[in-house]
Amino acid sequence: MTVYRVHRTQVSSEQDVFQARRQARQLADAVGLENQDQIRIAAAVSEVGRRLLAFGRVSVAFEVDLPDDASAARQHALLRFQAEVAAETDDEFAAGVALTRNLMDTWEITRSPARTEVTMSRRIPQPARLTEADLSAIQADIAGTAAGTPLQELAEHNRQLLATLGEVQAHRDELLRLNEELADTNRGVMALYSELSEELEATNRGVVALYAELDQRTSELRAASEAKTRFLANVTHELRSPVTSITGLARLLRDPASDPLTENQAHQLALLEDSGRNLLTLVNELLDLAKAESGRLQPSPEDVDLKPIFDTLRGTLRAVPTAEGTDLVVQEPTGVPALRTDPIMLAQVLRNLLTNALKFTPSGEVRLSAAYENDVVSLTVEDTGIGIPPEEQGRVFEEFYQVRHALQAKVTGTGLGLPYARRLVEVLGGTLDLESEIGRGSRFTVRLPVGALTGESGEPAQTLVLLVDDDEAFRTAAGHVLRSCGFAVREAADGRTALASIAAHPPDLLLLDLRLAELDGFAVLSALDADDVLRRIPVVVVTAYPHDVTEPSRLRHTTAVLDKTATTLDDLCGVARLAAAPRSAGHRGPNGDRKTEGNGGS
Repeated sequence: MTVYRVHRTQVSSEQDVFQARRQARQLADAVGLENQDQIRIAAAVSEVGRRLLAFGRVSVAFEVDLPDDASAARQHALLRFQAEVAAETDDEFAAGVALTRNLMDTWEITRSPARTEVTMSRRIPQPARLTEADLSAIQADIAGTAAGTPLQELAEHNRQLLATLGEVQAHRDELLRLNEELADTNRGVMALYSELSEELEATNRGVVALYAELDQRTSELRAASEAKTRFLANVTHELRSPVTSITGLARLLRDPASDPLTENQAHQLALLEDSGRNLLTLVNELLDLAKAESGRLQPSPEDVDLKPIFDTLRGTLRAVPTAEGTDLVVQEPTGVPALRTDPIMLAQVLRNLLTNALKFTPSGEVRLSAAYENDVVSLTVEDTGIGIPPEEQGRVFEEFYQVRHALQAKVTGTGLGLPYARRLVEVLGGTLDLESEIGRGSRFTVRLPVGALTGESGEPAQTLVLLVDDDEAFRTAAGHVLRSCGFAVREAADGRTALASIAAHPPDLLLLDLRLAELDGFAVLSALDADDVLRRIPVVVVTAYPHDVTEPSRLRHTTAVLDKTATTLDDLCGVARLAAAPRSAGHRGPNGDRKTEGNGGS
């Protein structure tokens, strides 16, 4: 900080006080202070000088403090005034000059028997424009300033006060105007807020009503679906026997050992027998679909080599009527390991896909191939047929739905093959995907994990862990660690998907997060508890919010509760082994899984 002494004046009379006052205002104006600050400084210097004059001759110094370049960012430029008298002042003086404290930014008084000094300063807003040459010019101007008569000074003082009062009045009027505008704005905001609140409340009531209606419709649809499944199962059971009898009797009538038939009678019996076979096929498909929807389809897993299945399909599908010029190509499944799955269900899936492709391929080829990558076997049925429009690709897996096409009039079918195939694939723990383009054909891909199903075999089956968490990164990392520890791992990102996976194939251990989409972890636990078989599955809750677990009764079938933030991934292997270990001592469930009688509490 550099200090520049601009001026020093001696005050020995009231006229000198007026002159010091005028010089202080002139200096404040020269360094860029506003009019109100100029008046404050002039009033402070005048009051201190007048009161010190009662104790002797007063010396007043005018200084400017400018920060150096290096410290400019940390220090303020100051306009400083020092007034001193060679005498000790009394307390009345100290109380009187203290009134000037509020007029300045800094203020200090020092008193001793030989001397009294008052130091005051005001910050300068724009010090960068001041140079030593500027300060020299200011110094010369101030030195030449002379005070007027007391009457002139009083008039000038009054003029300054009136000007200041005018500015204050203008500012007050502006503040009043702004306050009125702000009040108007606030009234508008409050009105808008009130309107929006009413609209939001009405919307919330509508949403609540909609959710209630949706819940009711969901219950009705679930009941209707269950009734439809029961109806299909009952009707198909009742139809199968008479239809089988009809086809059997027709075959007997056409037997060469029976009485001879006329040509017309033989033709009519052939038509009757064909119709009976078609009806029996429909009944069987309906019964299979009813079983799939009711969850009664239970896979019988074994180690399956794809080659015999492919050879059987190649031979049996040669008898399927196809358009002239349509070839069936079944590639050898080379480089594909054995699958742990149900061979009958898998063969049924591939047969349905191939039969469907042959129906809708008027020319070209239908190809079945297999590939293996990342512990997943992909079985692809690809054709060069009519293709499926994009808007219908999601509907071909609906019951009884068939693609609208000119070729459709020539193709017979029930519309149950693809829906049944997808349900079988889900039971086997895999997925069925469709890619298609109009006029260029379709590609159906079945993806099955190599260890999708566990069961009896020559070697102990892997323990199946279902990992349920909405954090994809955690599922990926935890799944990798668990697989490296020898577990078979399946994943689900929400509660609804987890329950569907558990119903299709109960795991040996469930690692469950509590905060999930669709259905949360508590709902999953409640659903498991309602089932006598599923409640035996060991459950380890892995959550980042252990403080959410405030009701132990809701976790009474839980083996353990882990804090995700404090549990390492390596800890999961040990916890999984301990939680799944009691199952090896239990009995086997309906799927061939080992079941214990119950789990410990949390």
